Amino acid sequence: MKVVLLAGGLGSRLAEETKRVPKPMVEIGGRPIIMHVMDIYSHWGFHDFIVAGGYKCMSIKAFFHNFHLSTADFTVSLGSGAMTLLQTRPLDWNVSVVDTGLATMTGGRLLLLRDWIGRDTFMVTYSDGVGNIDLNALLAFHRSHGRLATVTAVRPPARFGALDIENGRVVDFSEKVRQREAWINGGFFVFEPGVLDYIPALSEPLELSPLARLASDGELYAFQHDGFWHPMDTIRDRDHLDGLCCDGTPPWLNFMPDYPVSLSQSAAGLPAREHVHG
Repeated sequence: MKVVLLAGGLGSRLAEETKRVPKPMVEIGGRPIIMHVMDIYSHWGFHDFIVAGGYKCMSIKAFFHNFHLSTADFTVSLGSGAMTLLQTRPLDWNVSVVDTGLATMTGGRLLLLRDWIGRDTFMVTYSDGVGNIDLNALLAFHRSHGRLATVTAVRPPARFGALDIENGRVVDFSEKVRQREAWINGGFFVFEPGVLDYIPALSEPLELSPLARLASDGELYAFQHDGFWHPMDTIRDRDHLDGLCCDGTPPWLNFMPDYPVSLSQSAAGLPAREHVHG
């Protein structure tokens, strides 16, 4: 099954990094974040990737073109130039990198990949968000409801502390409180090819009218993920995720069971993250 990674956005809120590299190439734990996203899919047996590039796409192409050499130890003869590569982490991945344009929106990027995707069910996610989603359970849920699209719904990470106040007295102080009442678009989609028919133009963000129309037509369902999920939208996010890589196995590779919504519930009205260029 093909996995499309949306990787063409400008990453304006990470300008300190994205002035020199595209957002998917920003490193956490010494590796580009796009590799961490691919690790999640690889864990569940999905190894066929299509990277939809745009902004600084040549950097992404160069990275994957040179991947075998840059990730291997080697011995080189300085006299003859002969080189022997010793692969330290063999990866059985197939990676296609497609330049889908600088100004193309997320929906348009998928349209341009129609021939690459083919006629089978495919997966889509953003290249800047990680989570310990059970992708086999996600796919099983998608197939169980038989509709065109499934989005993974996640809880937004807490950014502020909270005070519980009674009559002016603070009765509880929590440094960070998870927003239990909210579900948002966390990416990690499963789509049927018919989803592409809901995208009218290259200038159409996937997150606006296409998903809204799918929801209103009863074709969009939500797979609720209550485990770890975190985007990399800011320098603070980058630093947080980078720190998590220093503590052994990062939480997006520690997997737990997920529990999908009942088939009577669609994803209508699910708030979206701001991904338009993707």
